[in-house]
Amino acid sequence: MKILMASPEPPASDYGNGVTARRWAGMLRELGHDVLISLGYEGGGYDALVALHAGRSAECIRRFAAEHPGAPIVIGLTGTDLYPDFATSGVDPAVLELADRFVTLQGHGVQQLPPHLRPRARVITQSLPPVPAAQPRTDCFEVAFLAHVRPVKDPLLPAKAVRLLPADSRIALTHAGGARDEASQREVAAEAADNPRYTWLGALPRADALQVLARSRLLVLSSRHEGGANVVTEALAVGVPVISTHIPGSTGLLGDDYPGYFPVGDADALAAALHAAERNDGGVYDRLKERCGALRHLAEPGREKDAWSGLWAELRAEQPSPTDRVRRGQP
Repeated sequence: MKILMASPEPPASDYGNGVTARRWAGMLRELGHDVLISLGYEGGGYDALVALHAGRSAECIRRFAAEHPGAPIVIGLTGTDLYPDFATSGVDPAVLELADRFVTLQGHGVQQLPPHLRPRARVITQSLPPVPAAQPRTDCFEVAFLAHVRPVKDPLLPAKAVRLLPADSRIALTHAGGARDEASQREVAAEAADNPRYTWLGALPRADALQVLARSRLLVLSSRHEGGANVVTEALAVGVPVISTHIPGSTGLLGDDYPGYFPVGDADALAAALHAAERNDGGVYDRLKERCGALRHLAEPGREKDAWSGLWAELRAEQPSPTDRVRRGQP
């Protein structure tokens, strides 16, 4: 099939949507499809559309549906679509009705859809090819924070948390991620200059950021919302335990009873969780490592590729007609 992969980020972007679009396109090509990644729909003949982000790709989805009434449409639902809810995110309900399938990156995302649309959803967890092993630093207990400087990531919360650690803590926080505006850049740079436990590396090539993760003792995720963070599955793939905000995007991957959560926006709770992991109080670090190790299979590329193969087999079997597409708006 000739597939248009629409992403709100440029194809070379290291932001989450760009990374996901490239990985999905690569897997679909391996399955024999011809895939073009584009910022939108500029016309032309395609057999199917895979659109990342129901909100930001809405116009692309509408135009494609109008010009290709029999072609399947798959919408990849992102964190800023799903949370806190579609209405708050500004997602047009009529756009959701156009989808033959939805892809969510973790199981809890399906529950955000209206009940009559949930049967169209498929959970496809993200994956990562093998990453070369890296030795942890011996001069500190390094904690990785891989996040671009955006409000939804609460990017300064981990730096605030490490300021609260006791003097004898060996924790050092390494932050890799770019800032999209000068004000954010100045704010993060000022924090790095004044906080001896916090190093900001700025935007790094993805391979270099993954090496920071691979050598670290922990990954911290401070996001207020996530659809299913790339970096969590990357941490699972390289065997690095995770401490995360208690959000559906993480509980849907790590489990509701995972022992490494802290409340959104709570620097004190994050500091306590980091210090407990560093000291392995009550074996907490061992439990985090064991639980993440048990979930490592979620990040296997073969699993993700098989899921896409199965989704496409379903769509081929259905072969919706233009009349079916008109009727699909009914529950």
